[in-house]
Amino acid sequence: MDRLIGTVSMGVRTPIIKTGDNLEDIVFDSVVNAVKSNDIKINDKDVICVTESLVARAQGNYASCEQIAKDINNKFKGDEIAILFPILSRNRFSIMLKAFALSGKKLHICLSYPQDEVGNYIMDKLDLFESDVNPYSDILNEEEFRKLAGDYKHEFTGVDYISLYKEMAENSEVHFFNNPKDVLKFTESVLVCSIHTRELTKKLLKNSGAKEVYSLDEIMTESIDGSGYNKDYGLLGSNLSTEDVVKLFPRNGQAFVDELQKRFIKEFGKEVEVMIYGDGAFKDPVGKIWELADPVVSPAYTKGLEGTPNELKIKYIADNEFKDLSIEQRTEAMKERIANKSSNLKGTDETLGTTPRQITDLLGSLCDLTSGSGDKGTPIVLIQGYFDNYSNN
Repeated sequence: MDRLIGTVSMGVRTPIIKTGDNLEDIVFDSVVNAVKSNDIKINDKDVICVTESLVARAQGNYASCEQIAKDINNKFKGDEIAILFPILSRNRFSIMLKAFALSGKKLHICLSYPQDEVGNYIMDKLDLFESDVNPYSDILNEEEFRKLAGDYKHEFTGVDYISLYKEMAENSEVHFFNNPKDVLKFTESVLVCSIHTRELTKKLLKNSGAKEVYSLDEIMTESIDGSGYNKDYGLLGSNLSTEDVVKLFPRNGQAFVDELQKRFIKEFGKEVEVMIYGDGAFKDPVGKIWELADPVVSPAYTKGLEGTPNELKIKYIADNEFKDLSIEQRTEAMKERIANKSSNLKGTDETLGTTPRQITDLLGSLCDLTSGSGDKGTPIVLIQGYFDNYSNN
């Protein structure tokens, strides 16, 4: 009988993890028990995915506000710094701002408008369009911005982020602009807080004469007074753990996924893949928010997950080449066409409409949607059939 089900994504429940737990054993046992209890057959190229939060918590990869403040003072020698283009987030950024304020420095909180880097609005876009303000050149202070935006609150959280950030950092002024170079009108010491534009922004500021420029991935890259750290991403990928502590992005992830892969291959006799995932890489078309607040979707993955898909667009071929065939003929012709496709389809018409993104970004997005961010309790995701196609039975 022909196979009638394609890709399947299944959340796997685990015990509640805390620092010091043997996560490798817990992930292994959780997957094996789930497979056995549900009579699941493991196949080559199945993917076992573990959320980054689970890894970081087991590692104890945390830092306190005091430890972060100390590293800020290690990096910046002056008595004031600009906090340039942070995202609007209680979970992601407010705790960091609290830590920066503990440095004792005066803070210039510089917000982009009408929205932040990942799509959180700080004002109604229509109010901007109907004003005389030019967002590409105009620098607004808080009073001017309030006249423009009023007491705008975030659509989903109901939070006035301007008020929240000022409460978190009383020794601060808030400025609103979109040209990164405008920050130099306030100070030449800048902490770039954007995620995906940080390298370009740093280069632009250094070329424009800034004296001290760091980005979030350069803070907490080594242990401060026994803290956790991440040498590659620093504070990027972190989020609130308690009112005074942040959980950092996990470290040493490659060793973790490689060792788990060995254990699963030995257990199941199949070439499974393993990855760590964080935020998915997708945008909500209604809320306009880009989900990816982590620096990458997957900080560690096994080698079989490298690259991008090499897929034909079934709809394009069916509408053009096979449109005059019977349903039976076009079905068989499509299976044969896919089974014999070129190993490199890049740039050909028959790929029009496919998604040439990194495989780990696609898988991580699927995992993020499967596990959710709340109380599902499935921080492991088992994906089957992702690398199959219409020609596989």
